[in-house]
Amino acid sequence: CPGTGKTETTKDLAKAIAMQCVVFNCSDGLDYLAMGKFFKGLASSGAWACFDEFNRIDLEVLSVVAQQILTMQRAKAAGLKIFEFEGTRLALRPTCSVFITMNPGYAGRSELPDNLKALFRSVAMMVPDYALIGEIMLYSSGYLKARDLARKLVATYRLCSEQLSSQSHYDYGMRAVISVLRAAAANKQKDPATDEEVLMLRCIKDVNAPKFLAPDIPLFEGILSDLFPGIDLPATDYAQLNSALEAAAAAAELVTTPTFIEKAQQLYEMILVRHGLMIVGYSYSAKTSIYK
Repeated sequence: CPGTGKTETTKDLAKAIAMQCVVFNCSDGLDYLAMGKFFKGLASSGAWACFDEFNRIDLEVLSVVAQQILTMQRAKAAGLKIFEFEGTRLALRPTCSVFITMNPGYAGRSELPDNLKALFRSVAMMVPDYALIGEIMLYSSGYLKARDLARKLVATYRLCSEQLSSQSHYDYGMRAVISVLRAAAANKQKDPATDEEVLMLRCIKDVNAPKFLAPDIPLFEGILSDLFPGIDLPATDYAQLNSALEAAAAAAELVTTPTFIEKAQQLYEMILVRHGLMIVGYSYSAKTSIYK
C-alpha cells in the first residue's frame, strides 16, 4: 500500500551502510534499452538502485529485464571482475544491487512474471504508526508536548479523510504528515518561545489550507477548532513578502487583489516545506502570475 515506507526503508538502509542509492520512478514508457543503461551504470559503479512502482513497466519489458538482472546476478555469484552485458564488456563491482517497490492490485499495473519474481526476495510492508513517528520527530525538534501534538496531527488527517470531499490531489498519508512535521521543526527553531500548540496549528494550516477547495475550507477550520480549542492563531507577519509582491506586480503591470496576495503567501509557505509542488486551478486563475 502507499505510505508504508517502502522507498524510505531502502534509502535508509543504503544510508546506514554508506551506499549510494538511486531512486527511479518507473512508468510504462520505459523500454529494455533504458533499463539496460541503468544496469550497466549500476554494475560499473557498484551503487544501488531502487525502482519505484516497478510493476508499472509493461509485461514484455519486464521479461527482458529479468534476463538483464539474471546476467548481473550470475556474474556476481561467479565472482567475476569483468563480465559481458548485452554485447558490452563491463567492470563489475560486487556491491551493486537492485531493489524494487510495487503496489499490487492497482489499475494499470502488471503482475511480475515468474522468472522475475524468482530473482527477488519479497518483503511485506504494513502501514506504520504515524503518531509514534510524529512524536519522535517532534521530540527531536525540541517539542515538549510531542505526544499530544502528534496525536492531534494524526486525528486531523483522519477526520479530513472522513469529512472532506474526495479529490485526486488530497493526500492524508505519510508524506503529508512528514511535511507538517518538517514545517513544525523549522517553526520551533525560528520561534522557540511561542506556545507549541500555536506552532503546530499554524503548521497544519499553512501546509494544508492551500490545497483544499473552497467548500472544504469551513469543514477543515471546524476540525481544527475542535482539536485545538481556545487556541487563537496570531497573524503571520508577511510585511516584507507583501511589499516585494506589490513591487513585482507593479513591474508586471498587474493589479493585486487580497486573494492574489493570499495565494502567493500560501505558495511561499509550500515552497518552504516541499521539494516540488504543483499549482492546480482553472484557466485565467492567475496560477502563472502568482508563481512569477
